[in-house]
Amino acid sequence: QVQLVESGGGLVQAGGSLRLSCAAASGRRFSSYNMGWFRQAPGKEREFVATIRWSGGSTYYADSVKGRFTISRDNAKKTVYLQMNSLKPEDTAVYYCAAGAPYSRDYVIRGTDYDYWGQGTQVTVSS
Repeated sequence: QVQLVESGGGLVQAGGSLRLSCAAASGRRFSSYNMGWFRQAPGKEREFVATIRWSGGSTYYADSVKGRFTISRDNAKKTVYLQMNSLKPEDTAVYYCAAGAPYSRDYVIRGTDYDYWGQGTQVTVSS
């Protein structure tokens, strides 16, 4: 069992930056999991944002955030990050981190492939 706790959300103006953190409060296998960030805007379905492999060497992004967002992880701290730059109003959503697909060498972009989810953190970008 892995408990994930997100933090770092808030209100920011368009063009600004935020860094989200997702810490594993429990579980010994954090370093074995692929980690992902997803988001859900009001009235919309949850969508994939970014993923990082368990080894930390490979990342993959949705086209909508490529070049603006960076996912990273610190396995010693059991934490995954999402650095968000050049934020746009359309980035407004609740952001969720997820853990799953242990030791998978694939880019895990489907929500159904993740086993554990955080509670979410709100990001609001004003125009």
